Amino acid sequence: MVQPLPTRLQETPSQTAGPYVHIGLIPHQAGFDIFETNFSNVLTGPETKGERIRIEGRVFDGAGSLVRDAFIEIWQANAAGRYNHPADRQEGKPLDATFRGWGRTGSDFETGVWFFETVKPGPVDGRKGHRPMAPHINLWIAARGINIGLQTRLYFADEAAANADDPVLNLVERGPLRDSLLATREERDGQAVYVFDIHLQGPNETVFFDV
Repeated sequence: MVQPLPTRLQETPSQTAGPYVHIGLIPHQAGFDIFETNFSNVLTGPETKGERIRIEGRVFDGAGSLVRDAFIEIWQANAAGRYNHPADRQEGKPLDATFRGWGRTGSDFETGVWFFETVKPGPVDGRKGHRPMAPHINLWIAARGINIGLQTRLYFADEAAANADDPVLNLVERGPLRDSLLATREERDGQAVYVFDIHLQGPNETVFFDV
């Protein structure tokens, strides 16, 4: 019996992120109260170990205008440098049950500022014997005009020694490109704040990774 040839389906067309991003994923910011428990931009609890920090920034489009409806997710290791995920098998690094390690938020509709309350992550062991990765935070960005979410990393400008040996950061050309991945530290009322602006296009475009 001759088997029919498999049907090849066409690829679903891409579509930019729309209002559903806020309504479905961060409804409290869009003014909807539809989830009993909302995911938030606060990753810590009262007992979380490590240095408490705030990371914040704005998103700019290619013309230099603020993107006031961007959606941002982050995931990171804890203060000991370990991810709260079963795939992380780093020996000798404890988990922190009070630290979620993942959060989401949107840029403010008026000011364009987004922020997270978290802890500064520790260095993460490199894969397959590679050098350790410097403390960093992974970001995923969706917004109007973006067909596929953008992924990048936030490194800390005050971790110069660790950054110099980071295997991922060293894939990026020195100068403005590498600088686009560095968050600068400020002290505000006794709290450490790291500022990290994201440029989607243009002369100051942030480096994005294809992962």
